[in-house]
Amino acid sequence: MKVIFMGTPDFSVPALRALAARHEVVAVYTQPPRPAGRGKKDRPSPVHVAAESLGLPVRYPANFRDSADRADFAALNADVAVVVAYGLILPQALLNAPRHGCLNIHASLLPRWRGAAPIHRAILAGDHETGIAIMQMEAGLDTGPVLLLQSTPIGPTDTTADLHDRLAAMGADLILTALDQIDRLPRTPQASDGVTYATKIDKAEARIDWTRPAPEIDRLIRGLSPFPGAWCLAGSERLKLLRARLAPGQGTPGTRLSGLTIACGSGAVEILEAQREGKRAMLPEDLLRGWSLPARFG
Repeated sequence: MKVIFMGTPDFSVPALRALAARHEVVAVYTQPPRPAGRGKKDRPSPVHVAAESLGLPVRYPANFRDSADRADFAALNADVAVVVAYGLILPQALLNAPRHGCLNIHASLLPRWRGAAPIHRAILAGDHETGIAIMQMEAGLDTGPVLLLQSTPIGPTDTTADLHDRLAAMGADLILTALDQIDRLPRTPQASDGVTYATKIDKAEARIDWTRPAPEIDRLIRGLSPFPGAWCLAGSERLKLLRARLAPGQGTPGTRLSGLTIACGSGAVEILEAQREGKRAMLPEDLLRGWSLPARFG
């Protein structure tokens, strides 16, 4: 099939590589290079880098308000467009242009967690499973009919990073299945019940309040790892907590019970990975070596 691919971050790259190996990718659309790093030099997106490594043509219009950009898209005469975390809302003219329209790889079991941060929100909410939906795109925010769903459990120590990589691989496999069966797959409207919205993560959510129950703090640490990273104060230093699990124990909230097991409002959490300011992520034994931690975290 002639495929237009539209995506930007690392999450999109496995799907691009899978499609390029099986189909004719006639163009790759991604977000324009943007300033990044210490030098604030323009840096191409992960999809841009991957597309160039595959020898695929790359386009990065700032938006599709220009009629010439819309005409260029339509002129590709694609059978389908595959959209994975692209970062722009597509006008109806683009949704209608490919013969089979535009298919979206979405990292949740729609209609749960429509929107920008479905992986984070699934962990934060304590969901026991998540998955991939292949959806026919329409004008609404993730409201289109679903072609395929595939679920995966959320384990008790899974972080957003863990699920990100697993779901990216699942999405790459599932979009190939969808394209193989595109003329036979039913378009199932999403149920009106069970709709939730995965709002963008705000950095203000990342400060840990140790008076909260342990399960809530555990989910916050795992759900915000690696970015933006849940954090607390260890003395005067900000400490980012990246992995955790529930642990037995009780005490004044924020008190270090033993090692890196910390008392919460009820119960306790054991920190499995953390990062000091300006340092690499470390295991507890490495973090405790040569650093005198306070008896209580703020």
